[in-house]
Amino acid sequence: MSIAYVDPGNLESDLQTGSKTGYVLLWLLLLTTLMGFLVQIQSAKLGVATGKHLAQHCREQYNIVPRLVLWIMAEVAIIGSDIQEVVGSAIAISLLSGGRVPLWAGVLITGADAFVLLLLERFGVRILEASFGIMIAMMGVSFGIMYWKADVPTNAVLEGFLIPRLPRKDVPTAVALVGSLIMPHNIYLHSALVQSRKAFSTTDDCKKEAILYFNIESALSLLSSIFINLYVVGVFAHGFYDMDGAPEEIGLENAGKYLGETYGHFMVVIWALGLLAAGQSSTMTGTYTGQFVMQGYLDLKIKPWVRVLFTRCVAIIPAVAVAMYFDGAGLGLDHLNQSLNLLQSIQLPFALLPLLLLTSSVDIMGEKFVNSTLTTVATSSVAFLVVAINAWGVFEAVVTQEIIMNSRILVTLVTIVVLVYLNFLLYLVYLAYGRSCKAVLQRLLDRHSAALPEEKEKLLPEAMQDMQSLPAST
Repeated sequence: MSIAYVDPGNLESDLQTGSKTGYVLLWLLLLTTLMGFLVQIQSAKLGVATGKHLAQHCREQYNIVPRLVLWIMAEVAIIGSDIQEVVGSAIAISLLSGGRVPLWAGVLITGADAFVLLLLERFGVRILEASFGIMIAMMGVSFGIMYWKADVPTNAVLEGFLIPRLPRKDVPTAVALVGSLIMPHNIYLHSALVQSRKAFSTTDDCKKEAILYFNIESALSLLSSIFINLYVVGVFAHGFYDMDGAPEEIGLENAGKYLGETYGHFMVVIWALGLLAAGQSSTMTGTYTGQFVMQGYLDLKIKPWVRVLFTRCVAIIPAVAVAMYFDGAGLGLDHLNQSLNLLQSIQLPFALLPLLLLTSSVDIMGEKFVNSTLTTVATSSVAFLVVAINAWGVFEAVVTQEIIMNSRILVTLVTIVVLVYLNFLLYLVYLAYGRSCKAVLQRLLDRHSAALPEEKEKLLPEAMQDMQSLPAST
């Protein structure tokens, strides 16, 4: 689960945040990670309490049309994440080889290594998890060394964490940051992974204990991710924000070059190792998520290698095309990565709102596991913030594109797409809260109806006594 918070898409967003905004958005990094923790808690609770993951519930709760839309959105998010993993690993291979391996070749190499990682699963899940742990530790050490060598000012970091600011020019970067941290495919993944643990039984007390330990595990994982993301933001903010001679644009593709010019070749190697670990560790998460999503929505089971072949082919085609077109001379892969972060942010409500619907339903979760009023308010606030940030980001992106604003046809098309998007979100909101309100009203009516016979039995003797006490008519 924690790998999704430190994958190449996150690193791209981190260095963009640091190089373009300095330390200004560190508070948003912390806030988004906390929101992500709340979402992961809900995802784990759904899997433990019901014994089913999010995709399975969506198949059961939604009609055919919204179910297919949600499935397509989930697949788009997974493929987008896989493209980022391929791009990040390819850039790392190119850096470690000193440029002798071109980017397009690195993309092809990365496309094949997922099958190697599948072999680790045959030795047991623990071996696979241990390999993930080693890669995350490798990232922490690598980026920690970068942070230490760069001598990032502590006062500026603390100010960025403690003083919330969001200049209008930084809105697209903020939207991409949110999209890179709270990823839709990770919500599906976590609700399924918790079921691989057979340590808890079917009793409510054991489930509550399991949820507690999963929450602790999530908290520790996300705490480590905060430090890794902070290291990257801090290094690029200190080295490249508002500096004379800094590149006009910087991304994963040319970050190694400028790190070498600023801090020496040693930093290039450290950066490449951390980037490679991020790309490789996130490879299997996409494969697992794809299996769960396809199995849950379509009730279709396919072999892991077939799933890897499908997703990797879809991911490699645009990555190879961009890599060959720019041939390492531009920032084409980085622009692709940034666009995918925005895409992840736009896709997020399609996983988040169904999760809120399910965890707020007493019929699905049961009396002991359904969201409390406080939890419902907190999760609803997260959903509202995500949708609001997305809307703001889309508005800024459209308004700043002259080619769109100068064409009535394009403006009309964008307006139609936005309206369809918002209407479908409103439909999901209605399902999430309309059903909950109906269920609450129905329970109140049932209780009131059940209480009526008892009230009649109490009132009838009193009425008889009152009638007997009346004076007789003459």
